[in-house]
Amino acid sequence: MGEFKHFVIVKFKEGVAIEDLIKGMGKMVSQIDAVKHFEWGQDIESPEMLRQGYTHAFLMTFNSKEDFVAFQGHPNHVEFSATFSAAIEKLVLLDFPSTLVKPPPATATA
Repeated sequence: MGEFKHFVIVKFKEGVAIEDLIKGMGKMVSQIDAVKHFEWGQDIESPEMLRQGYTHAFLMTFNSKEDFVAFQGHPNHVEFSATFSAAIEKLVLLDFPSTLVKPPPATATA
């Protein structure tokens, strides 16, 4: 099996300091070696009717499902999850093995 993804789409509660949460998440993942990549974004294009209030997406990539399982039990993740969960009005969570359809272009080496 290839890489494993952890994809979270959220709508935060009113008044939440979103920037602080995102900084905290960045700090948390930087301290957990099992996380291969972390990226996030804020929706700026979708019509409200389609996004249903969700505003932010977070994607973590792991080398394997085993690395994801290790991440789930890591004390830093467990601690941060409590803070993050308290700030969320609603969320969609997907954890899945990924299938690469179009690989990134190869980079030239000198």
